[in-house]
Amino acid sequence: MVPLKMLNILLVDDDSVDVMNVQRAFKKSNIQSALYVASDGKQALDMLHEGRVPSTNRLILLDLNMPRMNGLEFLRAIRADPDLSSTPVVVLTTSNDDRDRVQSYAHHVAGYLLKPVTSPAFVELMTALNAYWARVELP
Repeated sequence: MVPLKMLNILLVDDDSVDVMNVQRAFKKSNIQSALYVASDGKQALDMLHEGRVPSTNRLILLDLNMPRMNGLEFLRAIRADPDLSSTPVVVLTTSNDDRDRVQSYAHHVAGYLLKPVTSPAFVELMTALNAYWARVELP
């Protein structure tokens, strides 16, 4: 079995309950990846530019509906930035709107996941997402 890499995951989400759900899922699944949290796209960009999230093995989990700078605005900004343009982003949202999905994929997201309603499903999703990226996708 391929060993898991440690990921540096930036969660960009303004909903404190959703942030707690991700943190709880990490704890329940014993996910050792580092989790950094930004409450909107502007704060996330600042954290990335200031080096507060390591650039190695980095993955962004992005909500779409946020104040100040929403997820789609954030995607436009990082895809236009040569230093950040190749950073993998997975949208993690409650929006099942096809327009959001199409716009997200137009900005080269690696995936578009709907937030599960139940805690066990959320834990399963976080476990699978971490295992996939840690084993397969990141160099």
